[in-house]
Order: sequence, then structure tokens, then C-alpha cells
Amino acid sequence: MKKVFILAGVLVLTAALALPVFAGPKKDSAGGAQVLKVGATPVPHAELLNLVKSDLAAQGIDLQVVEFTDYVTPNLSLDAGDLDANFFQHVPYLESFSAERKLDLVSVFGVHVEPLGLYSRSLKNISELQNGASVAIPDDPTNRGRALLLLQANGIITLAPSAGIEGTLADIRSNPKNLRFHELEAPQLPRALGDVDAAVINGNYALDAGLNPVSDSLILEGAQSPYVNIVVVKRGNEQDPRILALAAALRSQKVKDYILANYNGGVVPAF
Repeated sequence: MKKVFILAGVLVLTAALALPVFAGPKKDSAGGAQVLKVGATPVPHAELLNLVKSDLAAQGIDLQVVEFTDYVTPNLSLDAGDLDANFFQHVPYLESFSAERKLDLVSVFGVHVEPLGLYSRSLKNISELQNGASVAIPDDPTNRGRALLLLQANGIITLAPSAGIEGTLADIRSNPKNLRFHELEAPQLPRALGDVDAAVINGNYALDAGLNPVSDSLILEGAQSPYVNIVVVKRGNEQDPRILALAAALRSQKVKDYILANYNGGVVPAF
């Protein structure tokens, strides 16, 4: 299968601000280990968090992983104080979501990249994409724009120069194959593969559906994609000792080796 890799053109910035003193770690009901509650989507985020639970436990931190299957609830739960952090998104999505919902959430550190790819049940090569084919893409602003940029980078469509990372279908200026686009929630895209000719799917949902981004995609973002997946907290908690301990654990050689050994290029370390 022919593979096409691209380098998306957006810089990822992580927050590194002067911060107020953290009030102190949370204790569990028995007054023992410090509880750290982190929301995450299952693959690979929750898997990586569970991998480092014992490392944090050795430091007296009880890492509790709360799994979500959507891209909305983890940020709302963090803002509401039900979580101490979350781990599922990249900076463009965080910035767009926070601006829309008026949330004061910030990135603390990056861990990995999940390359976005175009998948199909019926096509074996991008050249087989026919005139009038149906293509599903994510419906959230940043991943929709990212999907359109992926298609443009591979000569499938052309976007208005002003489209940027939050481009919409209205920004398409050239569609030579007259593709019919369908916008769906990101978690639904793998299940839609039987109903469309192709779908642009986020790396974590592709992995969760048993798809290998390297061997199963028709086109794929390159390993240096700047859409780094980040750990996020409410502003003011960036220097929480539990978060700093989590950063050290998730950016360790142990985690890097695990990523390289288990995801076949579908997840790429960003440290």
C-alpha cells in the first residue's frame, strides 16, 4: 500500500507561566496517599497513565484514571473540579474549546502524537478514490480543519488561503473528484467506515477500532506532526507537585519504550 506522510504546519505551544503557590495535595479518605484524578480517552492515553500508576504510587501518589469516550466531557469535568487533569487532546483543540466554552484550562506538557489518517474498508490506495466518493471527517473545529489540511496536502482538495487550522467545508475552493463530505463526531468515524468510501480518523480512535495507522491508512500525517497530545490542568495548578511527578513519569524512557514497542508507529513519542 502506498503511504503518504505529511508535516502539518501548526506549532504546538505548552504553557510555562509564573504561577501561584499550590495549596497542597489532595488526600484520600484515609489521609494516606495523595490522590491524582486524571481523565483520559482509552487508547493510548489511559493505557499510558495506567503504565505509570506504580511509579507514582512509589512517590505516595494514588493515580486514578477516569476514562471518557468523547472530546467534550473531559474538559468540562476538569473545569468543574471533578478532575485534577486530563490527557486526550492537542493544543489547537484545547484553545478552540476553551475559547468557545470560556474555560481557563492550560497545557502543562506534551507526551505523544497520534497521526491523523484517511482509512477505507473498500479502497487499497488513495488513487482508487472515485469521483463522487463519500468521505467522513471529524465535526469538531480543529480536527475538521486538520482533516481538510491533510486532504489538501495530498492534492485531494484545495482550501482558501485563509482557512487555517479551523477550516470548514465552506473553505473548499477546489474539489476535483466532487467528493461528498459527511461530518461526524470523532468517536463515530471508525463505525462509519462501512457506510462511506473513506473516513479521516484520529489516531486514538483508529487504534481503539483495531486499525493500524501505518499499515491501514491511505494517507497519514508524518511522525513530526505538531499536534502533540498534552496533559491539561486548570490555570494555577501547573506547579502542583502531583502534576510535576506525572510529567516526569509520562515523559520517561519507560513510557517511550512502551510506545515504540506497542503502537507500530500509530503513536509517536514527543519527548
